[in-house]
Amino acid sequence: MMEKNSNMLKALFISIVSFAGLNSCAQKDNSSKIKKEPTAMTTTAAKLDTATFGTGCFWCTEAIFQELKGVEKVTSGYSGGTVPNPTYEQVCSKTTGHAECLNILYDPTIISFDELLEVFWQVHDPTTLNRQGADVGTQYRSVIFYHNQQQKEKAQKYKAALDKSGAWSNPIVTSLEEFKIFYPAEDYHQNYYRNNTGQGYCQFVIRPKLEKFEKVFKDKLKKQ
Repeated sequence: MMEKNSNMLKALFISIVSFAGLNSCAQKDNSSKIKKEPTAMTTTAAKLDTATFGTGCFWCTEAIFQELKGVEKVTSGYSGGTVPNPTYEQVCSKTTGHAECLNILYDPTIISFDELLEVFWQVHDPTTLNRQGADVGTQYRSVIFYHNQQQKEKAQKYKAALDKSGAWSNPIVTSLEEFKIFYPAEDYHQNYYRNNTGQGYCQFVIRPKLEKFEKVFKDKLKKQ
């Protein structure tokens, strides 16, 4: 899927960014009106911004976003639910409302939210409701937790343009939800691929996806 749709999505990404550039003055004027509320994951580095995405199992896509230039930190965790400080077992019970997601701290002078969205759409299937492959449940839903109005509008435009483009044969079911709070997952979930490269799931599920990503986004990868 990643290779099949990459050219179409890249062209679409360019057109969306170009359109945003035409409206940059208006966006700049309105930016001061967007009130950013403090969150549980507020960074002390003022230059960093935050993106929070749900793409199914966080083990797979954590490894992907960690490779992008401009991404400073990726934390696996839970968002979008009603139970404070949920455990992995509680989230898997499908009773808390949380989604497995990634909290991504990035430098917007190196990589933009638009570019993160481009990666987001390509590294999972946004057309399957509450599932990714064999992983089924609301905790695996495709979701963008927007942190401000600008992120919401960018995600809405990208989603609408993708649906119109026919990049996928089925409608996109990615939900856009207002970010409220993020709970980091247990320690053993963090840096899962890096810490478990010899494990079967990493070898046969994560590694092939990572290799496809590295091929499509080779110009955006950190230098090894």
